[in-house]
Amino acid sequence: MRHGVRLGLDPGDARIGVARSHPSGMLATPLDTVRRGKDDVRRIRRLTEESDAVEVVVGLPRSLSGREGPAAVKVREFADRLARRLSPVPVRLVDERLSTVSAESTLRSRGRHGQDRRAVVDMAAAVVILQHALDIERGTGQAPGELVPGPTDHAADAPADAAAPDAAPDEKETR
Repeated sequence: MRHGVRLGLDPGDARIGVARSHPSGMLATPLDTVRRGKDDVRRIRRLTEESDAVEVVVGLPRSLSGREGPAAVKVREFADRLARRLSPVPVRLVDERLSTVSAESTLRSRGRHGQDRRAVVDMAAAVVILQHALDIERGTGQAPGELVPGPTDHAADAPADAAAPDAAPDEKETR
């Protein structure tokens, strides 16, 4: 298990839930909810710096069959922007199927209802996503999910006089 704080993100249309791990990588806890908008990546960068995070894990919404729809396309675009702004801190995409459902169920079972639950469900979903990634790494010894290429990764693949295109999803590293 690699040592260092990781941040976990649950990007939604209105808010981004943020979780933080302990440096040992054993436990994820809620950190913040970031409102979506022009300063969302800046705020996440600040949280990454304040936490001295070594990696950011972003939940990738897939259908139960594993396919990616319009929501996954939006998250991939967001993760690309994030990877460019956070470089050299790596950004990884991990499967987040049912993370929000799991978070809402947990909050309901703990007596959180209505507006009270909605206020923390994004952070709780981020905790589920990050904890899943930590558990995968602890079990396999490998970094979880799919690495999102940062600016240097794109530049290394491009001819000197051309901008690097984004890699197709099936060309990216997956685990």
